Amino acid sequence: MFSQFALHERLLKAVAELKFVEPTPVQVAAIPLALQGRDLRVTAQTGSGKTAAFVLPILNRLIGPAKVRVSIRAVILLPTRELAQQTLKEVERFSQFTFIKSGLITGGEDFKVQAAMLRKVPDILIGTPGRLLEQLNAGNLDLKEVEVLVLDEADRMLDMGFAEDVQRLCDECGNREQTLLFSATTGGASLRDMIGKVLKSPEHLLVNNVSDLSENTRQQVVMADHNVHKEQILNWLLANETYQKAIIFTNTRAMADRIYGRLVAQEYKAFVLHGEKDQKDRKLAIDRLKQGGVKILVATDVAARGLDVDGLDLVINFDMPRSGDEYVHRVGRTGRAGNEGLAISLICHGDFNLMSSIERYLKQQFERRVIKEVKGTYSGPKKVKASGKAVGVKKKKVDKKAAGAKAAPKRKPAPNRPKAPALVSQDGLAPLKRRKPAAE
Repeated sequence: MFSQFALHERLLKAVAELKFVEPTPVQVAAIPLALQGRDLRVTAQTGSGKTAAFVLPILNRLIGPAKVRVSIRAVILLPTRELAQQTLKEVERFSQFTFIKSGLITGGEDFKVQAAMLRKVPDILIGTPGRLLEQLNAGNLDLKEVEVLVLDEADRMLDMGFAEDVQRLCDECGNREQTLLFSATTGGASLRDMIGKVLKSPEHLLVNNVSDLSENTRQQVVMADHNVHKEQILNWLLANETYQKAIIFTNTRAMADRIYGRLVAQEYKAFVLHGEKDQKDRKLAIDRLKQGGVKILVATDVAARGLDVDGLDLVINFDMPRSGDEYVHRVGRTGRAGNEGLAISLICHGDFNLMSSIERYLKQQFERRVIKEVKGTYSGPKKVKASGKAVGVKKKKVDKKAAGAKAAPKRKPAPNRPKAPALVSQDGLAPLKRRKPAAE
C-alpha cells in the first residue's frame, strides 16, 4: 500500500483517486530513499512505474501553501517530446490536490509562448535538453535555485548525442540538493562517466536485469528472403494475429513512409511517426493511437521511448534495431505493467548478425517461428560461430611485396619507318638542308 510511504496526505489522496493500490518494485525501492534526499541511480524497465517513483518524492518536498513563486525548484530532463508530455500529465495527476504548478519546454512548440510560461515561474519544469538550452541562452531561464534534478531515460539522452547539453544543464543546477538518474538499461562508459560527474555518493538500485526487461513479452523471429518478402510476412501478421494495437518499427524514415503508404492502400487504420513529422502531426498520431482511432502505428525509434499506450500488445521489428538497448526499448512498448505482449522481428540475411548480438546481450534466444503461408527460402546461415554470428567467406590474402615486385610491362618497339633520302649538293660533297614549305 502507498500508505507505507511517508507521503503527504494530499498525495495519498491523489494516489487513491487514481486507483493506485500496490506500489511496483521500483517504487518500493526508490521512493523511501528519495524521500530521505539521497541521490539515486536506478535501472528499471519501461512500464515499471518509475515515473511515480521520482514524481511523488519531488511533490512531497515541494508541497505547501500557495505562495508567490520566485524560482524553479525542480527540473526533469527527458530525451523526447513524447516522453516529456507524458511525464507532465503524470505530474499534473499526482499534484491535483496541491498548489504545485508545472511547465513543459520541448522543441516543436512556440518559443515565445514558452518564454511567457517561464516568466510565471513553475515549481517543476519538464523538458528536453535542446530547447531548455535555447531558452537558457536567450536569458529566459534561471536554474540557480533548483533543488532537485531528475535525468530520466539518461541512457537514451546520451545515445541521441545530448551528453554536452545535459552536462551544461547539470552545471546550471549547481546548487541542487538531490539528483535522481533513471534508465532502462545499465548503459556503457559514457553513462558511467556522467554518473560520476552529476551524482554524489548515490544509492545504486538495479530493479531489473537486462534479460528481464521484456519477461512478459513473447519474443519471436521470422526469417525472410528480402524486404519485399518482409512486406508479405507483415501483411500476413496484421491480417492473422490477434491484437488490439500494434507498432511496426523501421530504421529509416523512407521505409516507415513506404510501409505506411501500403497499409493505407489496403485500408488499414494506420499512422506514421518519425523525426520529419512536426510536433502537431506527432501528437495527433499518438492521440489517435491512444483513443483507438488508429490501430497501427509505423514508427522509427523516435517512438521507442516514452510511448505508453493501453492495449498495445503487438510490436513488429520490420528492421532489426542496431543495438540491444534499442531492442529493449522497442519491445518495452508492449507487455507493460504485467500485461502480455508479442514482439516479432523479421530477419533476412543482413539482419542475422544483429539479431545474434542482441540475443547475446539479453542472454536469451528468441523463439524461431515459421509461417507456412509465407515461408521463404532463407533459413539462416549455413555455418555459425560460437558467438552465434554467421561465418563469413574468407578473402584470399594478397602478398603486397610479391604484387609490387612484378615487372613493368615492356613497351612495344616503335615500327621501323623508311628514312627519307639525303639531299646532296651538285658537287656531291655537302649535304643540303630541306626547306620548309612556305606558308600559303
